[in-house]
Amino acid sequence: MTSQDDATLRPFRIDIPKRDLDDLHERLDRARWPDELPGVGWDYGIPLGHLRELADYWRHEYDWRAAEAKLNEWPQFTTVIDGATVHFAHIMSPEPDATPLIVTHGWPGSIVEFAEIAGPLTDPRAHGGDAADAFHLVLPSIPGFGLSGPTQETGWEFRRVAAAFAELMGRLGYGRYGAQGGDWGAAISRELGRIDPDRVIGVHLNLLPGAAAAEEPTADELAALSPAERERTLISWERSRNWDRDRKGYADIQATRPQTLAYALTDSPIGQLAWIAEKFKEWTDSKDRPEDAVDRDQLLTNVMLYWLTGTAGSAARIYYERAHSDCTGPEPSTAPTALAVFPHDNFVPLRHIADRTNTIVRWTEFDRGGHFPAMEVPELLVADVRAFFRELT
Repeated sequence: MTSQDDATLRPFRIDIPKRDLDDLHERLDRARWPDELPGVGWDYGIPLGHLRELADYWRHEYDWRAAEAKLNEWPQFTTVIDGATVHFAHIMSPEPDATPLIVTHGWPGSIVEFAEIAGPLTDPRAHGGDAADAFHLVLPSIPGFGLSGPTQETGWEFRRVAAAFAELMGRLGYGRYGAQGGDWGAAISRELGRIDPDRVIGVHLNLLPGAAAAEEPTADELAALSPAERERTLISWERSRNWDRDRKGYADIQATRPQTLAYALTDSPIGQLAWIAEKFKEWTDSKDRPEDAVDRDQLLTNVMLYWLTGTAGSAARIYYERAHSDCTGPEPSTAPTALAVFPHDNFVPLRHIADRTNTIVRWTEFDRGGHFPAMEVPELLVADVRAFFRELT
């Protein structure tokens, strides 16, 4: 802890003032819409017709108060760690011997992602499962994101977040626990296993940082692989090239000028909605729109946590801090690690790369799902988490 810290765990309840909701509605009513080229679909970004439809639903049908009440069913708290206010939900299982598990979201996500997995993980008997697979869940908001934001100083990259979350688990009295995450949550969860090996019993990920083909494989590299891994490597490289060519512009902006971006996203709910909804289309197992893969109200509740807290810029800063840190690549981790691979995620992980710096003990490939499996295919994610920790405990 630092001199700025207060280890007190303060009960927290979401209670958004009506004036903030009125302001949102007024801004949506006054939205100024751009033009659009005919026939380009999603190639230039989120289509005007789809965004207008989604915004109209947000304005006239979406019920924030119902979503707020649902979130408040989870016991929530805040505490100050390393000078930052950390918000988290702490959902205790009715099973006294449940395994503590910290589950971390990424960008552009939030704890809203975990609405469909919290019940089955904490109370498996109530959801047709085995009591032995129960977890006590800790669902933190990353510093700078939503209810843990904004941060007040520089330097909040993923390693600092992991150290803060290790401190959080200690404050909660957990001498042993597991970690799970995707996106930035994967980097944070993996780092937790690396820096806290005496307490972290295992790390379950649905994305593995640094495991995709980052450079075009040479003929010699391909020759050393099995036929299946060789084919997978070529697919991984092609998807990585596509990412660099067409999909990583958002990350470049957030890694270089998050403050400039913040003005637009903090002032315009339409801008904030577009910035996030596009990713739920591009990164999921969807067809024509993000709602093909994720529940529309759940998507909007996730957007609301960014909008109502004004943390679009603060959340984006994790990209800047990572890009300007001294971290050069994944450092070796001895923590037992599981990877759940969903086919429509952004990258294709490679086992021969993953094994270089990770202790992989479980590798599961699924035939559906994408970047947000807790929202898209919660039953698959829950089953894999249960199976992994069942093998460890």
